[in-house]
Amino acid sequence: MSEELLRYDLMVENALRTVVRQALEVTAEHGLHGEHHFYLTFRTDLPGVEISPALQQRYPREMTIVLQHRFWDLIVGEDQFSVVLTFNEVPETLVVPYAAVAAFADPSVRFGLQFASTSLEDEDDGEEESAEGVPGEGEAEDLPGGAPPDGKKPAGDDAEAGRQDGENVVTLDRFRNKT
Repeated sequence: MSEELLRYDLMVENALRTVVRQALEVTAEHGLHGEHHFYLTFRTDLPGVEISPALQQRYPREMTIVLQHRFWDLIVGEDQFSVVLTFNEVPETLVVPYAAVAAFADPSVRFGLQFASTSLEDEDDGEEESAEGVPGEGEAEDLPGGAPPDGKKPAGDDAEAGRQDGENVVTLDRFRNKT
């Protein structure tokens, strides 16, 4: 049997993407309680991602959103989720397939996942694009994508290098065949 048939790295990533879907399902049904909030980094240039032309222009490759206080109509499907967020006080519907998710984190419990199969490592030029700059002046703390209240960077910034703050970030590179 060919090694290409048994891509355990992709099987594990698909299983871990189920964790993201289940966390969103619980949130859609019960809301976020306590200090829970999510950072979701996703590729904007992959098939199935639906964002406005203005957001696509501003974030042509990657975007990080925050689900915390101000998000609406979270709809969780088998292969994708959609959510309404405001950017500069304009509501925007985002549709994101789980295959486009590059990183997921819930800093309140120091949990994070980073996915390599979105090809981020192959194309990463060292610049992180995120929605943190989207809100107007003085609005960052009120809008999704604003600076996190604890001052920590979103997931994906330094997960590959290894976190110094003790967060649980699961990466699959250590299990990959190096040939």
